[in-house]
Amino acid sequence: MPEPAAASVPEPDPASSPGAAAPAAGEPAAEAVDAALRDLSEHRDWRRELYTDLHRHPELGLEETATAQRITAELEALGARPMRIGGTGVVAVLTHGEGPVVLARADIDGLPVQERTGLPYASEVEGVMHACGHDTHVTALLGAVRQLLAHPGTWSGTYIALFQPAEETGEGARAMVEDGLAERIPHPDVALGQHVMPMPAGMIAVGPGPVMSQSDSLRITLHGRGAHGSMPHLSVDPVVLAASVVLRLQTVVSREVAPGEFSVLTIGALHAGTRPNIIADRAELQVNMRHYDPAVRDRVLAAVERVVRAECAASGAPRDPEIVLEHQLPPTLNDPETAERVAAAFRDRFGEDRVVPMPQVTASEDFSVIPDALGVPYAYWLVGGGDPEAFAAAMREDGGAASLPVNHSPLFAPVIEPTLEAMTSAHVVAALAHLGRGSGRMEA
Repeated sequence: MPEPAAASVPEPDPASSPGAAAPAAGEPAAEAVDAALRDLSEHRDWRRELYTDLHRHPELGLEETATAQRITAELEALGARPMRIGGTGVVAVLTHGEGPVVLARADIDGLPVQERTGLPYASEVEGVMHACGHDTHVTALLGAVRQLLAHPGTWSGTYIALFQPAEETGEGARAMVEDGLAERIPHPDVALGQHVMPMPAGMIAVGPGPVMSQSDSLRITLHGRGAHGSMPHLSVDPVVLAASVVLRLQTVVSREVAPGEFSVLTIGALHAGTRPNIIADRAELQVNMRHYDPAVRDRVLAAVERVVRAECAASGAPRDPEIVLEHQLPPTLNDPETAERVAAAFRDRFGEDRVVPMPQVTASEDFSVIPDALGVPYAYWLVGGGDPEAFAAAMREDGGAASLPVNHSPLFAPVIEPTLEAMTSAHVVAALAHLGRGSGRMEA
């Protein structure tokens, strides 16, 4: 699909264009941020309607047809001209004079989870739910577009709003890159992303370096020799072999990874056999690994392969095992300078008490695929979506915050406000930390 031509919109109201000199990129003037967000609270009803509609109608990765249509309609209503990239991905390029190019990303897919929140706007799709909060991500990025288009006098440059499909399956970012993303948008100077988490609503966590882990998923097929259940001496039992492999793999992290190094190894599934009196001829394991350090990851992967092959040899397996890397998500490595620039802007806007260092999160995602493919630095941060009162009450109990629903839970439900206002504000503040200010004509 060819890139649509830019469309001009009317000049901004002078009241929304402060007359102060334009600050350098990375030094957002407080008055510019105030002006860009001055009417944010007036759009609460719009945000609520958009969010609850998205929550009612979740779609799985690469099937987000209705979601993409709603995003497109909202962008068009705001005066932008969106384009589709990567199937159900949507991108809008907003240009206002000369200046840096900032790309902001939101993921849009749901999960195969049956919702059990009991909310009046709970999912109406059987077995599918926005259990990871991507509906808040979409709403916040659309909200940021709305604020920037409404107050162009507060910024100068190019803002790329990118709505990415299929984050949960790890396919969406690569689909957009493979569909020619780099050739169809201006080259960004920086990329920005955020995620709602079960922290108190309105809290923001950001930090430098590795903030989310790399994920590797393996499918391991162990070959045995099938036989009647009454004749085990004629078999090579893949169930016994699989049990040995599972137990031995538990020692890889505990005995081969130094205590100060991070590594998680999980056997998430084991399948073998069909009947109690049949010894199967194969067993299948699904293994997931999480790491921050590529060198540690490589050592653990080598150990997994060594253990599997050795156990097969010890059992007299008739064939070598098959070890296939089926799914991989890269680590999220925040650029230190970009992360600090964003953090400083957040502290200036929200206050020191609402901005905290981002801990290393053991979860993984594919956001970094896009800035890595484009060769640009990035910052990724977390925003709280939990009910502050419920969070405080949980902290007084024995279970603490662990007793609250987390992402991917059928009970996960961010409070609508102040979550959406905080996430929308964060996008705008982070963008203005990089964009300049000007009075050129707006194009969308």
